[in-house]
Amino acid sequence: METKYYQKPSGAFIGASWMALFIGFTAYIIGLWNAEMQLNEKGYYFTVLMFGLFAAISLQKAVRDQLEGIPVTNLYYSIAWFATILSIVLITVGLWNADITRSEKGFYAMSFILSIFSAIAVQKNTRDAKAGETGSADKNHSKSEF
Repeated sequence: METKYYQKPSGAFIGASWMALFIGFTAYIIGLWNAEMQLNEKGYYFTVLMFGLFAAISLQKAVRDQLEGIPVTNLYYSIAWFATILSIVLITVGLWNADITRSEKGFYAMSFILSIFSAIAVQKNTRDAKAGETGSADKNHSKSEF
């Protein structure tokens, strides 16, 4: 098996990723807090955000594991893709049917996407930093954690 070497991500990229996650997540939560909607609607949008973050991170890990030759079952890989796509569909349907202005819909959509993207970047940076410490991806990863 070929040994792959990873360079640790730069501090600037790590900081930018964490900042994007903080900004996207915080903006979304502040928007929900200030929104004039019922509590069950707020709960729906919060749950969709949490589900989306988990699904995206899980998908990124599954894809990365496959690229590194770590076994990932087809079932888990498929579920990770399905959950990520489902979270995007749920936010889309929820916003499409919401009784809020278009600017609010755009705000929630953009902060959701920013949060998802930055969560993937943070997870990738964490894994690359760990692999960079050891010098390769193959030393500490003999099997998948899932």
